[in-house]
Amino acid sequence: MASLTSPTFTTNTRCLQRPQNSHSPPQQPRLSQRPELNRRHFISQTASLSSLPLLSPLILNPQQANAAAEDSLSEWERVYLPIDPGVVLLDIAFVPDDTNHGFLLGTRQTIMETKDGGNTWVQRSIPSAEDEDFNYRFNSISFKGKEGWIVGKPAILLYTADAGETWERIPLSAQLPGDMVYIKATGEKSAEMVTDEGAIYITSNRGYNWRAAVQESVSATLNRTVSSGISGASYYTGTFNTVNRSPNGNYVAVSSRGNFYLTWEPGQAFWQPHNRAIARRIQNMGWRADGGLWLLVRGGGLYLSKGTGISEEFEEIPVQSRGFGILDVGYRSKEEAWAAGGSGVLLRTTNGGKTWTRDKAADNIAANLYSVKFIDDKKGFVLGNDGVLLRYLG
Repeated sequence: MASLTSPTFTTNTRCLQRPQNSHSPPQQPRLSQRPELNRRHFISQTASLSSLPLLSPLILNPQQANAAAEDSLSEWERVYLPIDPGVVLLDIAFVPDDTNHGFLLGTRQTIMETKDGGNTWVQRSIPSAEDEDFNYRFNSISFKGKEGWIVGKPAILLYTADAGETWERIPLSAQLPGDMVYIKATGEKSAEMVTDEGAIYITSNRGYNWRAAVQESVSATLNRTVSSGISGASYYTGTFNTVNRSPNGNYVAVSSRGNFYLTWEPGQAFWQPHNRAIARRIQNMGWRADGGLWLLVRGGGLYLSKGTGISEEFEEIPVQSRGFGILDVGYRSKEEAWAAGGSGVLLRTTNGGKTWTRDKAADNIAANLYSVKFIDDKKGFVLGNDGVLLRYLG
């Protein structure tokens, strides 16, 4: 695997600067407070007019009453963003020392900033990207203290040491295998970076040198293990569909076709491939709050591994996905988690995943919800396409 160490990482840097004369968009209403969904007002009016028998049949529509109850129970609000509707939101992170200060990433060179906990957002410009004939897709962001990292496609790496006040562009080797899809700030001037070809690199000097943590490419691993019975390994196209990291540094990745998955633990020389135990192809995988795995299959199925740690044994959990695919799961605590998916699907569990109920508040949002991110037990977000952002209310 190609090394990322390079003596040329002393080139001039460019900064990401704040826009001039920017202003915050107006305060946005909750999903349940929009005029067409003002159920609290509807119910109060119903109560006040219940004594008028001639008018009550016009107001007491059972379907409207049920919708009012469902919407009023929603724990999410939509935050309207000043961006093009075609933008797909990809990642979000907040500065640990100031949880009101955060950044939101997406396609079409989208980087947005908030200083009020995510209520309002403003765009940040990137002069170093605007000078080039590229349209960056910013995939991942991570903070540790005031240090932060952003990676994107085509290959771009940004670093901040002052909580995002300024961003420095770090040069990268042209021999980088694959596209950067994930980065994790791990300590002072230190980070861990992953590409969609399975390369994992570690830096401890602000990204000027990188050390390979995996000694063998995924393709080489599969060529070595294809005879050991990994189904679908011969069809591997060389890239991951998704990759997720646990708090203790373990990774789980899904092959691009979804026909098997791979895991990696610190200290291992190469990725470990695993057969899927489910007939349908895998959509996404990640880590539960208790250390076990969750697994999503195409068509809306949800599975949980038996026990904790890396496993090949999974149990299907019934969910009401309406036939739409579930795309991500995010844990607020060991017991509570939320799942999101196509056509505004939102599901919630309060017993560690044993049962799930559907939150219908986002049913009328014509968007796919791709990612669920909980910053802590009080701050969470759901990211979707067409610039859709939901904020957790609790």
